[in-house]
Amino acid sequence: MFYQPKDGHGLPHNPFKAIVSPRPIAWISTLDKNGRANLAPYSFFNAMADSPPMVVFGSTGTKPDQPQYKDTMANIRETGEFVVNIVSYALKDAMNITSGNLPADVDEFAAAGLEKADSQVVQPPRVAAAPAALECKLFKFVDLIAENSAMVIGEVVGIHMADSSIVNGMFDITTYQPLARLGYKDYARVTDVFPLERPEQE
Repeated sequence: MFYQPKDGHGLPHNPFKAIVSPRPIAWISTLDKNGRANLAPYSFFNAMADSPPMVVFGSTGTKPDQPQYKDTMANIRETGEFVVNIVSYALKDAMNITSGNLPADVDEFAAAGLEKADSQVVQPPRVAAAPAALECKLFKFVDLIAENSAMVIGEVVGIHMADSSIVNGMFDITTYQPLARLGYKDYARVTDVFPLERPEQE
């Protein structure tokens, strides 16, 4: 099968997200200009560089109580700061609650029963129970082709890791089983890992 997105796929559901999977989930916490907290998951997300470390994520759509974009993007444009919280399997239900289209003045931390923890470099709080969190400052905000769609590139300026996940000097993701987004309504969790040695360069 081949299709051009502009012509449609002819299937019952769009397969694009199922093809590009699994995708890590950025559970992003922000503050608005009045200091109100927001927390929402984004699966158009990944790391882009490591020196300095940088991340990128995208958002599509808008909300009735925002003139453009969603709360996360509006807050980042206003403050230039955000935190990427990593979602463990144990936090899947709380993460799902925060994916709801709640009003801008509702604190998703409270709605999902999550404890906040202070960040060290940026102002937005992080999810206390998250196995890792990346404090970020905005590097670039890019509008995309679709209306109300945008991409954020952020520089990671602080990194939190759970001590319980550091095993033999390495960050062991199997200790918390990170959640990944697939297509449709599907998710996966990482339970097994294996190494591959890269070919030697001549």
